[in-house]
Amino acid sequence: MDVNRIDLKTRRLVSLDAFRGITIAGMILVNNPGDWKYVYSPLRHAPWHGWTATDLVFPFFLFIVGVSLSFSLAKRREQVVSQGEMYAKILKRSFIIFTLGIILHLIPRFDLATLRIPGVLQRIALCYLFSSLLFLNVGKMGRALWAFILVIGYWLLMKLVPVPGYGPGVLDYQGNLCAYIDSQLLSGHLYKPGFDPEGILSTLPATATTLLGTLTGDWLRSSLTGIKKMIGLYGAGLILIVVGLFLHPFFPINKQLWTSTYVLFTAGAGLILFGICYSFLEVGGWKKWASPFLVFGTNAIFVYAGSSLMAKLIPMIKITVDSRLMSLKEYIYTRLLVPWAGQLNGSLIYPICLILLWLGIMIPLYKKNIYIKI
Repeated sequence: MDVNRIDLKTRRLVSLDAFRGITIAGMILVNNPGDWKYVYSPLRHAPWHGWTATDLVFPFFLFIVGVSLSFSLAKRREQVVSQGEMYAKILKRSFIIFTLGIILHLIPRFDLATLRIPGVLQRIALCYLFSSLLFLNVGKMGRALWAFILVIGYWLLMKLVPVPGYGPGVLDYQGNLCAYIDSQLLSGHLYKPGFDPEGILSTLPATATTLLGTLTGDWLRSSLTGIKKMIGLYGAGLILIVVGLFLHPFFPINKQLWTSTYVLFTAGAGLILFGICYSFLEVGGWKKWASPFLVFGTNAIFVYAGSSLMAKLIPMIKITVDSRLMSLKEYIYTRLLVPWAGQLNGSLIYPICLILLWLGIMIPLYKKNIYIKI
């Protein structure tokens, strides 16, 4: 992990930083309620098939990873960085992000016997790795073809390959091909017994999400006017959403299985939200509203990892209140928030407080143009 100073006044795609910051703030919001019993329904994942606003957050980040790597790797090519150096950089970054995810899973018990191997950062690392290697070796049409192959191929695998004891085409929690592969290869190291939403097979369509991001990056790096780029973002987003919804009855939109329709639908939604950021920031030049999101967006992985670590440590801090031992999180939620906001709103305000805390932590770095590079 390197700490570098950057000049944020140099030409950057500010809308991408803002979109990334919105996504990171969304991750903190949905991952850290005051009490999981009291959560507004849009801030919960869909139980299985279907979607909520929460189900958009992770694919948005993978989509952003794709857009970002299109810009960064293209820039390195312009700087005549050798292919070997770029491969080394990609492998190093992927390894660091994957390892960081493993370390966060190990905390606080450090129990290797039950360590969850898949995870959010691990999936980001793998999707970044595969998409970067494809970016360096195939052009736009090649990456579009690979995205198509991954989406259609995954659909065929899930529908046609039989699972012992269940047969082909089962898309329930038990009996689906993803769960079978994970239970065979990673038994005892999954999010839940027999299943992991960031498992092995579903990483393939997740890579397609990232590849669609690289194609968006290609579009934004073109010589077209800002207006035409903006229209393209909205147009492509609308098409993908419509196609995803149209195919939903045949292969349901499902975050935990990362179904092919989920890839299309969430990429389309990502294009629309990114298009809104692009319209305001790049085309309209209205940037003041985005300042908090830029603070997060320029140090996204650090904020995500740090907030995840904090979420684990706060419940471990014990204090005595009225002769009873309780965690710091329980105290903040039950004694400070619930009395005036209620259980449901208090549970919502808790992660908002975490967002504001992290905003306060990161603002000095942002003002000094310090970028913690992983």
